[in-house]
Amino acid sequence: MKGNLVDIAVGFVMGAAFNKIVTSFTGGIVSPLVGLIFQSDFKDLKYVLQDGVVNETGEVVGEIAVFYGNFLTNLVDFIIVAAVMFIIIKAINRMKKKEIPAPAASKGPSQEELLIQIRDLLAKK
Repeated sequence: MKGNLVDIAVGFVMGAAFNKIVTSFTGGIVSPLVGLIFQSDFKDLKYVLQDGVVNETGEVVGEIAVFYGNFLTNLVDFIIVAAVMFIIIKAINRMKKKEIPAPAASKGPSQEELLIQIRDLLAKK
């Protein structure tokens, strides 16, 4: 196996584990703080398109709603993961050895000058 394939596999596993950490951070810390602003649980924010009816057990049946709070929570998760991954990649690229530029070609006569010299040598004979 090539080293790059192993690196990708390790990065994938670490990314999945990091995503779980970010999800718990967002759900446990960020969402409640944002929920203080809206005076409700952030994940429960929704836009009701059609009201439902409450049955005898107290559950709402037939309600059609857009749960934008859950989407916003996942969006915050994504932004946090993307920002951290960007920072990690920038740090890795900074640590890589910089390629040494190839030495410049020696300064010698140009092709035209060589052809002029050959012409002059042939003209002397």
